[in-house]
Amino acid sequence: MNVEIKISKRPIPYIKALKYLEKRVNDIKSKKGKDFIWILEHPTTYTAGVRASNEEILDKKIKIIPTNRGGKITLHNPGQKIVYFAINLNDKKKDIRNFIKFIEKSIIDFLKIYKIKSKSDRKNIGIWVKNKKIAAIGVKVSRWVAYHGCSINIKNNIKEYQKIIPCGLSNNKITSIKNEGILKINKVEENLKKTFVSNPVSYTHLRAHETD
Repeated sequence: MNVEIKISKRPIPYIKALKYLEKRVNDIKSKKGKDFIWILEHPTTYTAGVRASNEEILDKKIKIIPTNRGGKITLHNPGQKIVYFAINLNDKKKDIRNFIKFIEKSIIDFLKIYKIKSKSDRKNIGIWVKNKKIAAIGVKVSRWVAYHGCSINIKNNIKEYQKIIPCGLSNNKITSIKNEGILKINKVEENLKKTFVSNPVSYTHLRAHETD
């Protein structure tokens, strides 16, 4: 599968990123675009998935951006890496669960590079280090084009989760690579690209064409 990899060095506002992602999805649907993976960060932003409820907002002063992804309320902030996808499943295996497994395994392999042992959980989607969540996953599928993606806590300020009930969890159940005691966190974008591009879970190996 030939896929374009886009890596943004500066934080991209959430709405701007979402509009661009949706354009890429529409390009794939109209057979004008190729599969797409985008690695980036957002400024501090709280978003609500389709299963979110107002009870999950603890600080009523924060702005919540509604989205059409799966999941509940979550946080994006500097130091957290986002991996967005626009992947055409029409020419691959039409299996949403299998696509989620591809994301899960890629995150687990990425965390192994930093000596962090993690796991997935069928009942509580995301990636966990012991009993704490380190990565969230939210995917939407339209005409078998899968998009949105995952967020991975690298060295972001996890205290900002205290303003919400993140993904329906208590605030003390969120962690990051830095919070796990890893101080040397190098080559994050390079390692994300390597793990997501080389992961063969029911897909052919991706051939990357990188843009910025």
